[in-house]
Amino acid sequence: MKQVVLNCPYRDPGRDPIAKTVRLDRLTGRERQVLLLLGSGMNNTELSGELQIAERTVKAHTARVLEKLELPSRLEAAVVSVLLHEALCEDPGCVRGGGEAEDSPASAA
Repeated sequence: MKQVVLNCPYRDPGRDPIAKTVRLDRLTGRERQVLLLLGSGMNNTELSGELQIAERTVKAHTARVLEKLELPSRLEAAVVSVLLHEALCEDPGCVRGGGEAEDSPASAA
């Protein structure tokens, strides 16, 4: 049987297939923060502590994120968060966003 080799959708530089299907512009600033933190694996209690809001508010924001992005589950939202981290993260010191965190080994050199 001949194996079919698929072309990687990320093959072309500057092409990001997931970014074109997820409309982050639909989210409020707080919803973007919640989505970003969902990618870290935090539970609702941890999210409420990090954002200093009530746990029920975290649940409401999460539900709106899922609805606005048309995602079926929190797990898929977490995957989107990881894939689109650079678009969501506003921390200039974030190593994933191209900056260097103060305590990173690269900044110590």
